[in-house]
Amino acid sequence: MAKSKYEYVKQFERDDSLIPNTWLVIRIDGRGFHKFSERHQFEKPNDRRALDLMNKCAETVMTEIHDIILAYGQSDEYSFVLKKECDLYCRREAKILSTIVSLFTSNYVFLWKSYFADKELQYPPSFDGRIVQYPSDNNLRDYLSWRQADCHINNLYNTCFWALVHSGKTETEAENILRVM
Repeated sequence: MAKSKYEYVKQFERDDSLIPNTWLVIRIDGRGFHKFSERHQFEKPNDRRALDLMNKCAETVMTEIHDIILAYGQSDEYSFVLKKECDLYCRREAKILSTIVSLFTSNYVFLWKSYFADKELQYPPSFDGRIVQYPSDNNLRDYLSWRQADCHINNLYNTCFWALVHSGKTETEAENILRVM
């Protein structure tokens, strides 16, 4: 960067370096995906094409960001685990998070027609994200166990809910039936 009298403005940037030697987990989550899935008429409880699109986006992120050692997805969310010794962008939180979220989102739009050739993208999706630092292998294992348990519970509920709706119950009736069980 050329030296100028305006360079002083960099001093207002916040140091957002992440703690060294910790597992970094970036979890992205679809923003407003209930509405998005309704508008695009996703099959319930699980739309195979939508899940395949999410998986391809995650695969693309992993191909681009070599410090990712594992990705786990469910529904409209994905978790990416970066190795403890990762030094991507000098571990600057905003750079890592914005790169992964924007790469995932842009690929979702870019690849849409490959998975939904018969459906026009009505509006662009968006994803939010967060980075969590886990100091130990046990903490990371427990995080992944938590996401797996959440997936299992949500999938059981959604499978039962949509089976009831497809059998003729209204969504409200299906919710009330499951509430008392």
